[in-house]
Amino acid sequence: MQRLFWMIGILCFYNLGAANAQNLSLKEALRVAKTQNPNLKTEAYQMKAAQADSTTAALRPNPSFHNETIQLTQSKNFAPHTSWSDPVNRQSLFTLTKPFQLAGQRQKKIALANDQIDLSNKNYQEVERGVFAEVAFKWMDVYTAHKQLDILKIAKSNIDSLSDINKVRLKNQVITQTDFMRTQLLAKEYELKVKSAEQDLSNRLMELSYLVGSQVNDIDVSDQFALTGTMGLDSLLKVALVGRADIKAAQSLINVSNKNISLQRSLAVPIPEFGIMWNPQNTINYAGFTVTFDLPFFSRNQGEIKKAYLLKDQSEQQYMAIKGRAQTELMTAYASYQTQKQNTHKFTDGLLKQSEHILANVKYAYLRGGTTLIDFLEAQRSWLETQQQYYDALQLYRQSYIQLLYTSGLINQLAG
Repeated sequence: MQRLFWMIGILCFYNLGAANAQNLSLKEALRVAKTQNPNLKTEAYQMKAAQADSTTAALRPNPSFHNETIQLTQSKNFAPHTSWSDPVNRQSLFTLTKPFQLAGQRQKKIALANDQIDLSNKNYQEVERGVFAEVAFKWMDVYTAHKQLDILKIAKSNIDSLSDINKVRLKNQVITQTDFMRTQLLAKEYELKVKSAEQDLSNRLMELSYLVGSQVNDIDVSDQFALTGTMGLDSLLKVALVGRADIKAAQSLINVSNKNISLQRSLAVPIPEFGIMWNPQNTINYAGFTVTFDLPFFSRNQGEIKKAYLLKDQSEQQYMAIKGRAQTELMTAYASYQTQKQNTHKFTDGLLKQSEHILANVKYAYLRGGTTLIDFLEAQRSWLETQQQYYDALQLYRQSYIQLLYTSGLINQLAG
């Protein structure tokens, strides 16, 4: 009885999960990936590490305590009527010093650390942009696999129905045994193709689940993901140059380089240590102060200062390179988008309906003996090829749109 209750509970839980399961749209896939993608989870630690570096930069240097003790070792030198442990036979020196950061060194460390936090955030957004594009492309792969499976099922259904009809027609000696066997052979071929397409869809869903970071049972194949229109090329270029994460990261790196130059120049100033000392000598107490600092005869942080200027030049060159690359990528993506859009319209404007009309007419004629099985199979093959070419064109069209979102930086906004 207990096992029965467990089985009922498991079935109820499974049915409840199945009832609550929803087909994932592209935007929903991106939203889930934003919090669950394993690569983004890993990259998030870089931001936390940058925040920890900011804490370190704000810390003040610790004070230093120093002690020296000198003890007489030979009894002949002891004071009269004293032992080894008597204070008159010992001298000590106690110092307490504190480093003081001059030339705004601490403030400049804090400023540099804050800019590095900003840089880490921008780098995270750039990783997000890449992950979102990968998720979107994989979602599109699942969509295409769905459509390929659907048209293969339609083709298989047509052949199965024809095979059933031909079985009766063979019995009535309307067709030859060869025609019937060819129909059955084609039905088996479509059955194998359907199984392969089902496995391909399952594989794509598994890959999408990994990228999303959560189990994806299926997607919403009716989702058009805002394919209603796009901005012009000039507007997209303005958006990209302002909003792309890699460009913002390059700008942030320039700020980090400037802050680093300021810090390295300030570190050329020696860090003095001021303190007090207490010096009991043979029971006679002395007190005073102490100061210690490097004499900048040789090292004045020349190497790090020069390196900081070189890193700034490198960051500026990197910014110009990324900016130029962004413009090229966007112009290429926009041109591809326009081309694929036109190619898709050619199918929707007549090719699909034409292939369906031809197939219906040839099938009608074949069933009434007006044409041969070869003509029907050719029409079926032509219809299937047209359908597959359409969905291939549609995939390229939607992929070009995703690429346009990626190159313009708008894909981050699509995730919400």
